[in-house]
Amino acid sequence: MSLPSRVAHAVAPLAIVLSMAVGGCTRSSTASPYFGNATPPDGQHLRYISGAEPETLDPQLTTGQPEARIILALFDGLVEFDPRTAQPIPGLASRWDVNEDNTVFTFHLREGLQWSDGTPLTADEVAWSIRRGLTPALAARAAYLAYDIVHAQDFNEGRVFLQDPSTGAYLLQPDAADAVADGPDAIAQRLSLPSDAAARTTALATLGLSRAQHWRAVPVTAADVGIETPDARTVRFRLRAPTPYFPGLVGHQFFRPAPRRVIERYGDAWLQPGRAVTSGAFVLSAWRPYDAVVVTRNPRYWDAATVRLDTITFFAVEDQTTMMNLYKAGDVDATFNHTVPASWISHVRQFRDYQDAPEAAMEYLAFNTKRAPTDDVRVRRALNLAVDKDALARRRRVAKASTTMVPDGIFPGYAVPAGARFNPEAARRLLADAGYRDANGAFSPAAFPAADVELTYNTTESNKATAEFVQAQWKANLGITVALRNMEFKTFLQTRAALDYKGLARAGWVGDFMDPFTFLSLFALDGGDNGTGWTSSAFTDLLARANRDPNPERRNALLADAERLMLDAQPVLPLYASGTNWVKKPYVSGMYANPVTLHPWKFVWIEHDPAKWDTVTH
Repeated sequence: MSLPSRVAHAVAPLAIVLSMAVGGCTRSSTASPYFGNATPPDGQHLRYISGAEPETLDPQLTTGQPEARIILALFDGLVEFDPRTAQPIPGLASRWDVNEDNTVFTFHLREGLQWSDGTPLTADEVAWSIRRGLTPALAARAAYLAYDIVHAQDFNEGRVFLQDPSTGAYLLQPDAADAVADGPDAIAQRLSLPSDAAARTTALATLGLSRAQHWRAVPVTAADVGIETPDARTVRFRLRAPTPYFPGLVGHQFFRPAPRRVIERYGDAWLQPGRAVTSGAFVLSAWRPYDAVVVTRNPRYWDAATVRLDTITFFAVEDQTTMMNLYKAGDVDATFNHTVPASWISHVRQFRDYQDAPEAAMEYLAFNTKRAPTDDVRVRRALNLAVDKDALARRRRVAKASTTMVPDGIFPGYAVPAGARFNPEAARRLLADAGYRDANGAFSPAAFPAADVELTYNTTESNKATAEFVQAQWKANLGITVALRNMEFKTFLQTRAALDYKGLARAGWVGDFMDPFTFLSLFALDGGDNGTGWTSSAFTDLLARANRDPNPERRNALLADAERLMLDAQPVLPLYASGTNWVKKPYVSGMYANPVTLHPWKFVWIEHDPAKWDTVTH
């Protein structure tokens, strides 16, 4: 359904009334324990504000949370998120096995799985969907999430194998021992090389393999990617290195199967209502751009007996005041994370429906390291040192100031390294050293090319407030004025990924799985969601060493070394680690403030008996 017209007309006056209430009173002991109207809707219909208009609902093509929130209703994964902890629990796979060194994971699908149109859902479609996501032409930003799979990165990057034209044998990796004649192990041992002939010759010379430079180049194909389907109910992944977090990783939407025959028939239009075929607890009933996505119960879902909601309406709303007005009036039942305006938090957090819990999330700014002046590490460090993160966290109210990329205290056993703290004087010295100085050698704001720096962000009230704060910090502490530039979310994602911005771009990351690697792996490659253009072979080597180490303490120490190296290069400006900050009605049951704020909707329902309402925040 659309947003009620009476609410749309009432937004402005209601905002005035509510601001007076928030600013002028506190909740009395006789007032309602809930923020606003707590009357449940009729039946099992959840009305949820999911954020920005979805870029797409194609599982392999999305990286944002606005899309993920809806995709979790439409498409099941091999694993699902535990509603309370976000740890992996069985989904399409009833169980999984792992070998001794965490390099082979075998998932066993449930019997009788069906798509929403009644056709069988098999292991082959799981494998096809992931290979589809890796296809270079698809240009999926999340493809890097699958790079732990043997030859997944090689296929996605268009690399080649070399084959001896006289024997048909393939060139193997230098460390390959006891070469296998054929089969998956033999493919895994093949050496991949750049498709460009000149780059390939250089790589061979570096490896001391110049003898093979005239061998036949054979493109790495989807079939070479280390995914096997021994039968219709088994999916096996061969990984290029130990990957202990892999079961949590495959809960990400990128790994969720999409219906091959529907995509091949309709192409990009396969997700239109009436055409979309899904595997999750719900099916797509309506999609009204910039208004709402409506999903309804899927009777063919493997776990249909658990599902209690008949309908979910996901509203595309970004303005926080509008969200809170709709919620207070009782026209929506819950909101996505970080939706209570900072100026309202002190009041709203008194109520039982406020959701406040630790979150595996980081807010930061990405530097464009490929364009002057932020291609200079001294400039990046200076801009970082000139922002008082403690002051920003106090303003945000549900944030913890951060100087690092990995949130502190979220992952047991991981000690975050020390990052650079607020120091405007040191910032000015760095800028002077970078050449922006007067005749006396001191930093001169007039010498700094402020016109070549912007802070680009996707349009929300919260992002705007943060951008304005950072802008004011640079003005006060450095004397430079950086322009702000806002844009629609889906356009913004493409702009940042292409490095088509000047200076800095807003970035935020919620962990794809519960491990520090989910934050650090963003910078292992130039593409994907990196958005900075920075990576380093030393950095990626440390990540690889960490995941090869079976000892958790040593692994965490190596990950911390990698983070320290990254922070020294300063491709990002860390701002704060977030806590959850959203609201849900007391009658919305089975929905918890988990660390990633992604909800497996099949566990959620509307409880009409007030005696059974949730009375705790998480």
